Amino acid sequence: MIAPLATLAFLATLWLLVVVGASVLEQSGAKIAAALRGAPAAPQTYAMVRGRTRSRLQQPMRAVPRWRAAA
Repeated sequence: MIAPLATLAFLATLWLLVVVGASVLEQSGAKIAAALRGAPAAPQTYAMVRGRTRSRLQQPMRAVPRWRAAA
């Protein structure tokens, strides 16, 4: 009874490896092929992404005599 379960686990693992390998080749297959040929890969274009951050400008603190005495 253990042999069929082990065979099933082996085949499921093998299928998962094939699926993951196909996914990797789909994403970076052109780069791998270019590296094997020794040619540079096609240049990738990157889109500029600007985050919407608000930088708060801190007003300079003026020293007040009572603050100096407290320090």
